[in-house]
Amino acid sequence: MRLVVISGRSGSGKSTALHVLEDEGFYCIDNLPASMLGPLVEQMQQDGYPALKGVAVSIDARNTGRDLALFPAMLERARAHMECEVIYLDASKPTLIKRFSETRRKHPLTSDDTDLSKAIEAEKKLLEPIADLASLTISTNNLNLYQLRDMVLARVVRQANAGLSLLFLSFGYKHGIPVDADLVFDVRHLPNPFWKPELRAWTGKDQPVIDFLAGEEAVQAMFTDISQFLDKWLPAYRQNRRYLTVAIGCTGGQHRSVYLCERLAQHFRPQYENIQLRHRELGAA
Repeated sequence: MRLVVISGRSGSGKSTALHVLEDEGFYCIDNLPASMLGPLVEQMQQDGYPALKGVAVSIDARNTGRDLALFPAMLERARAHMECEVIYLDASKPTLIKRFSETRRKHPLTSDDTDLSKAIEAEKKLLEPIADLASLTISTNNLNLYQLRDMVLARVVRQANAGLSLLFLSFGYKHGIPVDADLVFDVRHLPNPFWKPELRAWTGKDQPVIDFLAGEEAVQAMFTDISQFLDKWLPAYRQNRRYLTVAIGCTGGQHRSVYLCERLAQHFRPQYENIQLRHRELGAA
């Protein structure tokens, strides 16, 4: 039996993730008191839930601070009896403030003495015991509803029996480093198609840019070094990780990082069943 804990700050997409799992055959419980995790695990052991893919619960800041502080110990006991993982969703403070402004929802920690900005900061501190134990952290800053659903499907649902879920993520440094990356490679030193007027409008997925970068010795050497590093160390990560995000960054996230992520995904697909590819600045996989 598989237990998935969904957590994260309010407005980060927890409800969406839980609905995806429910649609995929998980028994889902929203806003479970953290203190009830132990009794839930006992019931799961007794009843088995044989017709379900697993049980998914949302545990968030609506819990008491005392219960959340006990979460690590409760999760450790649960892992002694079944497969457990924690999926933590988050977004930056400006993104969360914008989402609350658009939906006009009330943050669970706001009060007469606590405005939205302070509530978001307090929630981050309150949820640290869960965030520190996350099997997978997903930043939803640049994800719309449908992209988040696709990511949860690809990385949480479909990877259940596929071992390591490996995501290659391209990004642009001028837009910030992805906070949910596990390994980050900087490729800004490579020849940049942006400075070729005839290539500027294309991306690393388009043949003119592919042809240009494929002909650059430094680019091919970088690909070889990154792929050899991953060839050597991914088996070790696979021993104790279910999720790994490899981020490749160039200046704008349009050309070099996109090209290398595409090449790396192609290289590793024969070896790993669950290879995911996402180009953050292109807004699509």
